[in-house]
Amino acid sequence: MESQQIGQRIGFLGGGNMARALIGGLLARGTAATLLSVGEPAALARQQLAADFNIAVSADNQAAIAGCALVILAVKPQEAGKVLGALAPALQGTHPVLLSIAAGIQVASLQRWAGPGVPVIRTMPNRPALLGAGVSAVYAAADVTAPQRALATAVMSAAGEVVWVGRESDLDVVTALSGSGPAYFFLLAELMMQAAIAEGLEPDAARQLAVGTLHGAGALAHASDGDLVRMRQEVTSKGGTTEAALGAFAAADLNGIVARAVHAATQRSRDLAAKFGD
Repeated sequence: MESQQIGQRIGFLGGGNMARALIGGLLARGTAATLLSVGEPAALARQQLAADFNIAVSADNQAAIAGCALVILAVKPQEAGKVLGALAPALQGTHPVLLSIAAGIQVASLQRWAGPGVPVIRTMPNRPALLGAGVSAVYAAADVTAPQRALATAVMSAAGEVVWVGRESDLDVVTALSGSGPAYFFLLAELMMQAAIAEGLEPDAARQLAVGTLHGAGALAHASDGDLVRMRQEVTSKGGTTEAALGAFAAADLNGIVARAVHAATQRSRDLAAKFGD
C-alpha cells in the first residue's frame, strides 16, 4: 500500500483497539502526530495512547475534536447516542465529517444525534486491521462530497483495503461476512487441528500446520485475482484427498451451514441497529 500523508486534523472519540489500529497506520504512513487527538474516558488508556503514539489525548471529548476536519466515532454502539448528543453543539459549529465505526448504528441515528449539517459516513472494519491487514466496507450518505469520501478512504486505508458499498443495508451483510468472518476461519482451523489430533498427529504439530495453512491460504487468495472457485479447483485433484474431504463437506451440507450462519449474523446486525439506534 502506498504511503499517504493526511494534512487535516483527525479526532477520535474512543481509544480502543480499532482506534489504535488506525492511529498506528496513519502515523506509519506519514501523518503528523500533531494532527491526531483522542477523547478517551479511561485514564490508563489515555496514558498508553500518549506513551505509544505521542499524540494529544484528553478526557474531554470536545477538546479532542476541536478544529478537526474528521471525527471518528470509535465507541461501543450503546454509547454512541450519549457521546454524540453531548457534542452536537460543537459538531454543528464546525461541521466536520463524522466517520462512524460503531457497529450497527445507522446514518439516520447518527445524523439525529450529531445535528443538522454534519456529513456522516459509516464503516465496518475487521479485526485484521490491528495488523494493517484488514478490509473495511464504507458507506456514505448522499450529501457527502467526493473530497469527504476521499478523506474517509485515506483514513481507512491505513488499516488495510477499502470497499465502498452503495446501500446502507449492505453493511449488515458486510458485518456478517468480513466483520465476523475471521472467527469463521479461526473455527475451521481449530476444528481441522482437533480432527488431525484425533487421527494421531501430535498436538503441537497439528496446531502449527493448521495455523500455517490458514495463513498461507489467505496469502495465496490475497495475491490472486480473487477467483476463489478456480483456486479451489486448482487444489482439488480428481480422485484425490482434497476431493474426498470436499465430498464430506458437501454431504454434511456445508453450503447450507455457511448460508445459515451468515444470515444469522446479518439479522443480528439489523437487530442491534434497531436496539441501539433508538
